Amino acid sequence: MTPLGKLQGRSLLTLLCFFAGHFASSAMPPDWPQWGGPSRDFKSEAKGLASRWPVTGPRRLWSRPLGAGHSALVAEGGRLYTIYRRGDREIVIALDAKTGKTIWEYSYAAPYLPRMDMSYGDGPHSTPLIAGSLLYTVGATGKLLCLEKLTGTPRWSHDLWREYGGTFIGVGYSSSPLAYENRLIVQVGGPGHALMAFDLLTGEVVWQAQDFRNSNSSPIIINMDGQQQLVAFMHNEIVGLDPRGGALLWSHSIRAQWNFHFNISTPVWGEGNLLFASAAYGIGGRVLHLSRSGKRTVVTELWQSERTRVHKENAIRVGDVIYASTGHLGPAFFTAIDVRTGRVLWQDRRFSHASFLYASGRFIILDEDGNLALAVPSVSGLVVHSQVAIFNSRSWTVPTLVGATLYLRDRRSVIALQL
Repeated sequence: MTPLGKLQGRSLLTLLCFFAGHFASSAMPPDWPQWGGPSRDFKSEAKGLASRWPVTGPRRLWSRPLGAGHSALVAEGGRLYTIYRRGDREIVIALDAKTGKTIWEYSYAAPYLPRMDMSYGDGPHSTPLIAGSLLYTVGATGKLLCLEKLTGTPRWSHDLWREYGGTFIGVGYSSSPLAYENRLIVQVGGPGHALMAFDLLTGEVVWQAQDFRNSNSSPIIINMDGQQQLVAFMHNEIVGLDPRGGALLWSHSIRAQWNFHFNISTPVWGEGNLLFASAAYGIGGRVLHLSRSGKRTVVTELWQSERTRVHKENAIRVGDVIYASTGHLGPAFFTAIDVRTGRVLWQDRRFSHASFLYASGRFIILDEDGNLALAVPSVSGLVVHSQVAIFNSRSWTVPTLVGATLYLRDRRSVIALQL
């Protein structure tokens, strides 16, 4: 741990401040505290959203420039947080959610390492995490930070690549952290520390385990017949671990047809103990069924299909259907997939590669060309109610929805829209 990370004599006041913030946010559900929203599934419980937009699009509340990066915005207590890049530095920023004005910034040196290839766009890629009174970020070069969310004051830090020899990822570290009980869990990769858990308050290592290579995907917590499991889509396998100590519960091998590949999309867990995971580069999509046999987890692959490959976008399950923007380096198709059989129910070609949210029975879709749409899935296809061009530069960042306000980011700016 760096000198910055050594919290001398953790006081009772520090503990009380942290847990006061934690329980306050627990009593009133956080707005959008992490990658994928409150439940990490890209769904919002927002009500009262318009069923259609004006021809010119939703009302723009504000817009502002922002530096390079793909990190999504997280929100709580009237503030937004994200990371961006300026030159050889990465900047964590807090914004006023109503105005877009800067509240604070924390900047640190983060020069790219030799062999890093940023032709896909400058990082940071990982999305911050809010837990209690603290904010956690991971930059493109593996720098893990814990900051006070109100002031940006640094509390502790680690370098996942230099300290622990984490798997080098040429396009930059991309996985987004999650909180479990008093632990911060991150994917690191490498012998003995494929995944690691740090104490949320002190940054001390709680556990480090397994030998898998890292990926660009982000882990999730699932409840499998009463047992909580940490699920991670690593480089060559999907794995389930005990989130309390890192013990391996199960592993399912997934080998790409290509030597070069990225597993980026976040796994999707849902009813029936079904886990959907998908990637491009010859991997495709598949569903695993998890069951219990005594204390052992049994993994059965129900189906696999190249037609359901999801590259860098997210997927969402609604009922027994998985929705995702499928495709690889070529055209994209907004696709509906029967989760139990893998049968493609329909495909829509109106959007390029797209990220999206689900709220009030509708999809809010942002494709990489900057087109924003409001659509409803049906048995026969996607019914698009409204569509408008928002950005004129590449847009890979998944939207953030807080109440009826939508926050969007491309490589140059952030905007807020009233839905």
